[in-house]
Amino acid sequence: MAQIPTDWRSVIYRGIESEEIDYKAAVNWSDLDRCGKAKFVRHCMAMANTKGGYIVVGVGEDKSGRPCIYKGLTDKQSKSFDPTDVGNFVNRFADPEIDFDVERPVVDGKRFAVFVIRRFSNLPHVCGYGCESELQQGTIYIRTAEAASRPAYRASEIHGIIQRALRNQRELLGRMLRGVLYENRQSIEPDARSYFSEQVSNSKKFYLGKTPVEFPAKAALLEIAVAPGKFEQEKFGLSELKQAIDNSTYTLPDAKFIPAQELDESFFTNVALRSFPPNHKRFWQAFQSGLFHYFTLIPKQRNTLMYLDLVKLVAEAVHFFGQYYSELGYDDELLNIKFELEGVENVALNGLPDKVKRKGKKSTGYKCRIPEIKVKLERSVADLVSGPVGHSIRIIKEICERFNLPEGRHHELERVIKEYLGQRGD
Repeated sequence: MAQIPTDWRSVIYRGIESEEIDYKAAVNWSDLDRCGKAKFVRHCMAMANTKGGYIVVGVGEDKSGRPCIYKGLTDKQSKSFDPTDVGNFVNRFADPEIDFDVERPVVDGKRFAVFVIRRFSNLPHVCGYGCESELQQGTIYIRTAEAASRPAYRASEIHGIIQRALRNQRELLGRMLRGVLYENRQSIEPDARSYFSEQVSNSKKFYLGKTPVEFPAKAALLEIAVAPGKFEQEKFGLSELKQAIDNSTYTLPDAKFIPAQELDESFFTNVALRSFPPNHKRFWQAFQSGLFHYFTLIPKQRNTLMYLDLVKLVAEAVHFFGQYYSELGYDDELLNIKFELEGVENVALNGLPDKVKRKGKKSTGYKCRIPEIKVKLERSVADLVSGPVGHSIRIIKEICERFNLPEGRHHELERVIKEYLGQRGD
């Protein structure tokens, strides 16, 4: 199976605590008393009830309180973080049990312990037992933007958790009714296509006017446009859009689609929430009309594109759009999704899984002979949410067909995508 490695360096060296990451100084798990271990439990429950995230053990703080002393763990300390022992203790307090792993990566010759915590799937995690001042029975802990793991006590916080649980139940129902929902979908209104096309056109002109010179010589341009079936100029408030994106963008250390810092640096225009990093290698806009328009430059290495980069981008995008439009309340409405890849004539795919290359010709032999690739998908939001892996596979295979890559060369693509999306806070 092709492995997609986690970029542990980006997790460990992020250098700031947030909703999704917490740092702890080097410690031996076995030497911690019950209260010390309970602190880890509180952080685990809080992150699982929010966005998921990481607890990195082996990073100390400087005099200003900034986590930047990368000491790492001794062999004895590292071995003490046995996943079974840690998991049994943490889930003794959590109801339902938390879905998390304990990894022990080596970065720059130093070993760390990293708790990889996934967002709750169906029900939020409630503290089942108290432990001195660290844990209170019957409490739902959340993680705040100020990196605090505390009880949820504001109405908006409780409401957000309930909404997430309800959406998870809708997703479960969507899996059961997926075929029915798709067969009975409503068609997209012709006028809506026209209005959305105008917004897409204006957005593309703006971006291409500022595109760096390496396109198309040094990079291919991926454009994604997603539009609902009806057009309403100001259907959503700008803050509402930002909240929906924030709730749909989960922790992923080497995110290819929308890195967390780009959302933090996004800004409002008159009609959209826009992100345009200084390097101009990515650009996206979430319009009040419901349109989402996205560009990213995919680097070419010796006139080749990396297969797994394409897989990551598509899988993240499909997953995000299902969550995002569900957050906006579209549910069963049909989405019109367009993927366009430009600057790919005579460009080859590289970095295919080893087993693929051994079975056939070299990956560099799979070349695209046309200047641009266009793939379209129409699916209801519920259908997209309930089957992101399957839809990702379909889009990836259609794109790769234009590189003359046979369908049988996608070695265990479903498992690769599931493994990659499994790193998210779902």
